[in-house]
Amino acid sequence: MIEIELARVYGFCPGVRRAVEMVEEHLRERGPLATLGAIVHNARVVDRLASRGAQGVRSLDEVATSAVAITAHGAGPNVVEEIHRRGLGLVDTTCPIVKRAQEEVHRLSEGGFTVLIYGEATHPEVQGLLAWAGGNGHATLVPSDSPLARAGRLAIVSQTTKEREAFWEFVQAVVGRERGALRELQVVDTTCPETGRRYQAAQDLARQVEAIFVVGSRNSANTRRLAEVVRATGVRTHFIESEDEIHPEWLTGLSRVGVTAGASTPDEAVQAVIARLRGPRGEP
Repeated sequence: MIEIELARVYGFCPGVRRAVEMVEEHLRERGPLATLGAIVHNARVVDRLASRGAQGVRSLDEVATSAVAITAHGAGPNVVEEIHRRGLGLVDTTCPIVKRAQEEVHRLSEGGFTVLIYGEATHPEVQGLLAWAGGNGHATLVPSDSPLARAGRLAIVSQTTKEREAFWEFVQAVVGRERGALRELQVVDTTCPETGRRYQAAQDLARQVEAIFVVGSRNSANTRRLAEVVRATGVRTHFIESEDEIHPEWLTGLSRVGVTAGASTPDEAVQAVIARLRGPRGEP
């Protein structure tokens, strides 16, 4: 039988667990609600909540319930205002760490800074942060892509799920390029420590096993990055969404494998993968 090692930190982070529990509590005590987008980036969680009455919608125009939930990724102040204007109940599951980033972006923008967000411009969290910047924000992963020469007063923050080391490398690159144009600079490290803990635990695990299974949805930015971190160690890496994707031949000749999971991956998904791995060489 193959020996299976779990990363010391994996799966749901506190912010995601809080968001799911808030939706479950509303469904249990008050009935159905809409979620403005996927409550977390994991199909298994979204499907489970949908079966209990959490209807995912793309816009407030699609809401057919008396309440709507903002996801753990957060939303802009305009969205909150519109929810109240429509008389809908609000379940705000915004991660507390994302909420802090929103507050910082709003404070900096109100203080006259151009806010540069180190992050993916199309990510829901970053879209919310840009809204909190009130038109004074830019989001990018590449410093040279940002029109900052005329900014004068610049503030730099991060999408919370980005690596802390990568964020500070980005800051150094921006400062090096824009030094002559800047009159004032503020940097606020809004990265989430939970993300770094998962990356470090995965790197430690890679030194102990012959292959690692990274469990999570492919539309989850933090899980995709986790898989990249694992691959960078040189260990054989399999990024899977469920146990059904495991090919028995992947386990041929292996005696010890590792399992980790992104911050939006539920415990039951991880346990299902472990159960499959403990079968006869990964067979159902």
